[in-house]
Amino acid sequence: MKLERSLVIALIISMVSLALWENHVRKQGYIAAIDDDKALWAVQRAKLEKLTASDVVVIGSSRSHFDIQLDEWEQETGRRPLMLSNDGTTPAPVLKDIVENTQFSGTILIGVSPGLFFSEPSDSAWMWKRAQARIDHYYDRTWAQRINHKLSLPLERAFAFLNASEEYWADDIDLKSMISRIPMKTRLDDDYPPFYNFMHVDGDRNTYMFEKTVTDTAFANTIKRVWMSGPEDGPPAPKEPVFRFYDDLLTQFRDRGGHVVFVRFPSSGDYRESENKHLPRNEYWEALLKETNSIGYHFEDYPELSKYTIPEWSHLATPDAKIFTVDLIRIMRQDN
Repeated sequence: MKLERSLVIALIISMVSLALWENHVRKQGYIAAIDDDKALWAVQRAKLEKLTASDVVVIGSSRSHFDIQLDEWEQETGRRPLMLSNDGTTPAPVLKDIVENTQFSGTILIGVSPGLFFSEPSDSAWMWKRAQARIDHYYDRTWAQRINHKLSLPLERAFAFLNASEEYWADDIDLKSMISRIPMKTRLDDDYPPFYNFMHVDGDRNTYMFEKTVTDTAFANTIKRVWMSGPEDGPPAPKEPVFRFYDDLLTQFRDRGGHVVFVRFPSSGDYRESENKHLPRNEYWEALLKETNSIGYHFEDYPELSKYTIPEWSHLATPDAKIFTVDLIRIMRQDN
């Protein structure tokens, strides 16, 4: 009886403690959200095996992830795109995986964020490894990992205190992240400004920007500081290796009936000025289309794609992204 009573007391204390902690983090502005981790990406990647020539796959980095809204695309076209973009990295390994390891022959929309896209297309490069880790997980994941992910989703959707990410955000509230932020003399200071989370995803990785990114200028400025925190000077971004890499893969993909569209998503402010300085449009974007004989849509060429105020210079707020998606589809339709 004493053991049973102790268990009941322990259970009650645990439930009350969790309820108090959940209430606390909700008051701090946290929401219950799914982690956009390698397991969630792998679930979407698995769907690629069943797609037809009429389907669309979106790859790229965070701009294509934010700026293409799946609901609007589906409403306009009758088909829901597959979102395989990966934030903060190059689409190169994902394209390689699609071309070399699948029979997909539909349309691939490739988002071009110059600073990430024009990086060394090598499996030894850090940028490549970030995306390759998700691809490797898709092929190597065990049934235990799959089941664990399925069981975790209802909990992630229900409890804000589980809010965490595979990538490190400065405001993650899982225990591991909070411990890592405790000041210690033995820890080296990080030269980069803190990077706070400003998005969440749903089950098929459709992305939504937090409203406070639009309404809270101070918060948006923390993100701008991250974008501008890299080294000002350095070697030129690679061009010829990137052109060759994409040309070879796109030739293989087109030979089996596939189609490719490049999209240069909007950027603004000091970030756009930096892109203009270090990755001039004619030397990178225009040359990419020429060298790969590709169709591309640059936001600056269309008033309907360049009419937006971008909260943190690099990603569209969700209401704008919805309009952008519809306008992009209509422009593409005009070009058949």
